Amino acid sequence: MASAKKNPENRYINDLRRLDFSQDQVLKARSALVPIALSVLFLGFVAAYVGSGLISVGEETVMIVIAAVIGGYMALNIGANDVANNMGPAVGGKVLTVAAAVVIAAICESAGALLAGGDVVKTVSKGIISPGEDISVHNFRLLMLSALLAAALWINLATIMNAPVSTTHSIVGGVLGAGIAAAGVDLVNWPTMAKIAASWVISPVFGAAVAAALLLFIKIKVLNAEDRPTAAGRWVPILIGVMAAAFAAYMAMKGLKKIWQPSLVEIVLFSSASFLVAYFASRPYIANKIKHLENRKKEIYGLFNVPLIIGVALLSFAHGANDVANAVGPLAAIVSTVGGDAGIASKVTIPLWVMVIGAFGIALGLGLFGPKLIAVVGEKITRLNSPRAYCVALSSAVTVLIATTLGLPVSSTHIAVGAVFGVGFLREYAENPNRRKLRPGHKLNHTAEDAFNSANVRGKRRLVRRRFVISIAAAWVITVPASAALAATIYMVLQLF
Repeated sequence: MASAKKNPENRYINDLRRLDFSQDQVLKARSALVPIALSVLFLGFVAAYVGSGLISVGEETVMIVIAAVIGGYMALNIGANDVANNMGPAVGGKVLTVAAAVVIAAICESAGALLAGGDVVKTVSKGIISPGEDISVHNFRLLMLSALLAAALWINLATIMNAPVSTTHSIVGGVLGAGIAAAGVDLVNWPTMAKIAASWVISPVFGAAVAAALLLFIKIKVLNAEDRPTAAGRWVPILIGVMAAAFAAYMAMKGLKKIWQPSLVEIVLFSSASFLVAYFASRPYIANKIKHLENRKKEIYGLFNVPLIIGVALLSFAHGANDVANAVGPLAAIVSTVGGDAGIASKVTIPLWVMVIGAFGIALGLGLFGPKLIAVVGEKITRLNSPRAYCVALSSAVTVLIATTLGLPVSSTHIAVGAVFGVGFLREYAENPNRRKLRPGHKLNHTAEDAFNSANVRGKRRLVRRRFVISIAAAWVITVPASAALAATIYMVLQLF
């Protein structure tokens, strides 16, 4: 009788659980559909805006509208994937919330694209192909359309797989594959392709080495000093000055190249002045801060918060100014071929409306889909704090400067993620007290205590999640061939219509 009485109650509880589960699934589906719906609305607005008389080119309007929609789709994917590399460390270091990072990045990316974005871009994405007279204007448009769509699809897939990839490499792969499909391998500039392939190794290795060196310096001079506040008062202003100088040179060489093209001497003077201003301005600020600090590492971490926020904001501005033009370059190339006697030019001016699509698409993609990759870069690869995140941000600027000076090809995406790996692997080496080897004559007894200690050592040494190392490295290696194969397929399909 007792069990019979309980059965109705159990059935009632199970029904409630099933109802709660169903409601949870509906809410998850709704939360996933809302960003997609907003993205579709954005692309619909782009199509209506471009097709409503913005460009009057007769029958070619359809081609421009399609290219503009694909360009908007590409911009959404850049915001979802590429921008996370700049903001991820600040979020992982608990300096910014995800919401604050998204707002800052959206503003800075848009400002960089609209205020300092490149007004001239090579139509064939950094000279990867040389069309010349070997390809007609019609086929050139299809080539660029295929490259743009393939790059966007690949970045979208990489985002789903939690893999930050290079926008520029995706575009290059798309142009390469579509170019080969259109006119064969003779169309390809293979020396340029060799440089891009070299950047797969150069970028992350440089980024990791610079970030690890910076973190090691901070550990030795500040975090492991006997009197940490005094050491911080001496060295942190210098580090802030170095960051100011590096970002001044970075902005002069990369971020502001549209509105200012200084000479090498001007860059050196500008950077030196930035160092002095930042150093002397930060000294009283740091001196006031350390008065209230205890001699503990966590107390020192907060001194890096403001420089880090300024650094990632400048990185986002420079990214918007630098990479958006590359992303919408194929769209600008298509636009340049329509109307009158337009042909295939080696360089084209990017219209303002194209830059607007790129800027707002990136901001929207970042807000709707960016938090996922921000969490991967900032939190899931390795644990970050303010000094570590500061080293990642500064490494991104310093590595680009070194590589540009030496004429080496690098990817900002690979540098930033490589810097996170470099910081993580330095932690594994420096923060594990159990890296000792067995003493001569000492043998393990294979006791429970030995097994526990061995497991403890292995657990402590794994401060970088290996599965992200493998998956991200694999995504980097296959980005160019994958986007190339996809673009070639799309081009051949378009030829059928």
